[in-house]
Amino acid sequence: MGMNKYDRMLHILNLLRTHKHLNAQKLAEECSVTERSIYRDIISLSEMNVPIYYDNGYKLASDNFLPSLNFSFDEYHLLKLALESSPLIKTDKYAQIYKSLNAKIENCLSEQVRKEKKYTPETTHIDPPLADSGTGSVRFYQTMENAIASSRSIKLTYESIKSGITTRVVDPYFIVFRNKAFYFVGYCHNRKEVRTFRINRIKNITIIEQTFFKKDNIRPETYFEGSWSIFSGEPVRVEAVFSGTSARMITSTTHHPDEQVIPLDNGKVKYTVTTRGYEEIFRWLLGFGDGVEVMAPELLRQNLAKIGKYFTKTYK
Repeated sequence: MGMNKYDRMLHILNLLRTHKHLNAQKLAEECSVTERSIYRDIISLSEMNVPIYYDNGYKLASDNFLPSLNFSFDEYHLLKLALESSPLIKTDKYAQIYKSLNAKIENCLSEQVRKEKKYTPETTHIDPPLADSGTGSVRFYQTMENAIASSRSIKLTYESIKSGITTRVVDPYFIVFRNKAFYFVGYCHNRKEVRTFRINRIKNITIIEQTFFKKDNIRPETYFEGSWSIFSGEPVRVEAVFSGTSARMITSTTHHPDEQVIPLDNGKVKYTVTTRGYEEIFRWLLGFGDGVEVMAPELLRQNLAKIGKYFTKTYK
């Protein structure tokens, strides 16, 4: 959905403050409307005594009616970096909002900040890690937001890694970005429990008339506490000993909020953590190969032994 007329006219003013040679076609592309709509907006702005004229593109005779924001250069740089680093700008809805917000920020800076910006090289860039770019996260994100905001259930066709493609009714509670992807948490009427769904695995989604009341104890701030990443389950205490390069990797950064890392002899380290479920930490440990020995739990040791037998048989 495009901007309403008021927001669009303000966006046009912001564009004209910092861009030269913008004709009706370029303004229409920026605002995602027709050129006819742009002409009507220009007329409306002129009737409001905004000094717009055309000289190889639309221009403002004066921009004194738009006050500058009192940002320092460091404040402006941090705000811009934070906006650009958000994975939300990869979605259809927030990509448009980001363009409008960025234009407003750029066009309301003081002259001093403009000069600093012009002569200060960019030192930091963050590329938001989004594994779902161009997929279901983009197509269904806004529909999911609408369902959550209106407390209405959804009927979705979903492709689960374990169950394959199924159709189910879900009460969506909130959307969260974790481990490079967008997920939503909600009560699944098929499974009769709260579950986590990856948005890019949705094949089709429909908001239905059925409404719901969100469970008070299901909150994004605490829902994933104790999980290694996304999945949950019964708490499992994992103990492992890392050696060589793997030991140095373990001590160089934090992998879980509740981990304990204890130095041992010969450069080895003992790693202990309690996590909900062991499926994700199992895959993580496999990545260290012979640089780790799992001490507990026994079930995890047995599963690693099975993988070892498979590797021996397959790659002998």
